Amino acid sequence: MLAVFLLAVAVVPNGQLFACTPVRVWDGDGPIWCREGPRIRLAGIAAREIDGSCRTGHPCPRASGIVARDTLVRLLGGAKGRSATGHILVKGPTLQCRSTGNAKGDRTGAWCAAPAIGDISCAMIATGTVLRWRRYAAGHCR
Repeated sequence: MLAVFLLAVAVVPNGQLFACTPVRVWDGDGPIWCREGPRIRLAGIAAREIDGSCRTGHPCPRASGIVARDTLVRLLGGAKGRSATGHILVKGPTLQCRSTGNAKGDRTGAWCAAPAIGDISCAMIATGTVLRWRRYAAGHCR
């Protein structure tokens, strides 16, 4: 008999601090897959989807989804390859994150900081590839 196990990724509870060592990235606002388990959707920002679209009701930056993703990848230490599913593999420093709770599905919304960069969401806004999402920014990145 073949047993099949599904690994459920838990959402980190709102307000909890946690570490994230990035291993792969999908687009400019996440998800970022952490070696420790969580999948992070960066808080307070909005990026175009990889196909170039913007979701209804979301801020819509001018930069393409690919440009935003590649910018995030560079901030996280650079591309180390690509997975069979199209995710960009990264190997960067461990981020210190604070959860904002569930970001739909199995993603944790979070504010994360890297040692040499500081707040990743604010750094992405400064690049001009994403927009500050006032509804979720909670006073960050002014």
